[in-house]
Amino acid sequence: MSTARILVVEDNPKNLKLVRDVLQHCGYDVFEATTGEEGVRIAREVSPDLILMDLQLPGIDGAEALRRIRSDPATRIVSAVAVTAFAMPEDRLRAFDSGFNGYVEKPISVRTLPQQVLDFLTLGGVS
Repeated sequence: MSTARILVVEDNPKNLKLVRDVLQHCGYDVFEATTGEEGVRIAREVSPDLILMDLQLPGIDGAEALRRIRSDPATRIVSAVAVTAFAMPEDRLRAFDSGFNGYVEKPISVRTLPQQVLDFLTLGGVS
């Protein structure tokens, strides 16, 4: 069984470090991007099994980055999860309408993140 590759697209250094450290501790291969454009490029380069993407990013936002990722046949089917501090029901709907497969609210919980990621990977066909 291979290790799942997870791309984390997050512009806040503290949030990025937290997510990276938790996921690496769980044994995942973690790739990082701090802008939407960089996230699109890295997604094409590494073909991740899962993308955790902040919605508010410098340059293009998370929804536009996902649109670009989905427009590429090589990355079209990758599972993507919106990660955001926006917690209103309409924000969750907007994320799903933008094509995200799931939604994780900030602040990130180090206790629940590993199980959330495992659930998203399992639902996406990666385990």
